[in-house]
Amino acid sequence: MEPIVIHPAESLHGRLQRGRGCAARRAAGTPGARDLIYDCVSRDPRWDTLEARGLYFARLILDLELEITPIVEHIFDPDDRLDTEPDRTNLALDVLAQLVRLGRREAAVPLRRYAADGANWYTALQALVELDDPALADGLDEIAAARCDDRALAWLCGVDGAVTRLWAHRQPRIAAARRPETRPHEPRTSLTGQSDADLAARIRAHGDGATAAILELGRRRSPLVLDLVEECLPTGSYDGPLCRAVRDLGPAALTRARGWVAEQRSFSDVGIDVLSAHGTEVDARPLLDALKDALDEEDWDLAAVPADGLGRLWIRSAIPLLLYGWEESASSQLRANLLGALGRIDPHVAEPYLVEGLWDCEGGVRRIAAGAVPLDGATRVRLRRLRHEDAEDSDVRSAAARRLADHLN
Repeated sequence: MEPIVIHPAESLHGRLQRGRGCAARRAAGTPGARDLIYDCVSRDPRWDTLEARGLYFARLILDLELEITPIVEHIFDPDDRLDTEPDRTNLALDVLAQLVRLGRREAAVPLRRYAADGANWYTALQALVELDDPALADGLDEIAAARCDDRALAWLCGVDGAVTRLWAHRQPRIAAARRPETRPHEPRTSLTGQSDADLAARIRAHGDGATAAILELGRRRSPLVLDLVEECLPTGSYDGPLCRAVRDLGPAALTRARGWVAEQRSFSDVGIDVLSAHGTEVDARPLLDALKDALDEEDWDLAAVPADGLGRLWIRSAIPLLLYGWEESASSQLRANLLGALGRIDPHVAEPYLVEGLWDCEGGVRRIAAGAVPLDGATRVRLRRLRHEDAEDSDVRSAAARRLADHLN
């Protein structure tokens, strides 16, 4: 695959790549937007492939009355047989599936054909199963049963629906894959009778059940968790379980966390997690520094936590950083954290971003926006669409319904 070029954040192309709501609103009146949309669909611009873009681009294609031919040409390009990267077609297949949800049923035809003939056929099968329309998935059970191993078949058909029930009736392998396995549970060693010191010794010795011992210490809110953080995290041991155990400690971890951050320990990001969740106004400066550093380094994952903490603490001096992150971040998921923080700190400043958020690609952003956006003619029309569109996330639809009900009351 060719490297993806992320265009400047102030350009329409860059904003479409990022899934910004302002780009969706501008596209209809901008010459050349059609080609930019097709470029984004065929050259997946996502910083993280878990981010949402399918519904965003499908809505643009629907609203601008664009043809799906360029997308079909992309998925059936001869490179499809040569390219081993499924990411080349993942977004395009998602857009086709979302178009079907939006009523463009002709998009199911190339989706079915690709499930039969394309290199990334499993993703297309998943999309058709999730659409849960037996007419659209008819006959594809034979492909699923022939090509999938037992594990892949269980993932594909594990969710109950009209399609998977029909396939299971026709295909014994699919029926078997849908049945839950009945393996006897392995006996677990009880930790409740062991002292905190015994559990810590097991962890330091990297013995059996060390992860369970860490989680048990966190459940007990044992201060030994803090010692273990300082001993184990610099070596990269037990990162996930220890971070979870520290979160279980709650405010009891604050003093040590402040020290980790002030001393710039290698695991100071764990300290920032604690300050974000449980800190006070005295922790504003390290949270501001953490957010600035993450944005400067374009580490969008790390930026989310201090943004949440600054919003929780109502730190007004964070507003410029939050707005900078909103404009520049290549991560659409981060925008949910930024918008949530901005709305807590200053609802008035947040208003135009709440309006923009109704058109954002990320469901989390749309949910926050739908719950708090100022109501006028344009936002009410958009909220009604979000409320009634079957393709929309259920939590966004609920938030839109509540906001519209607030207006009536």
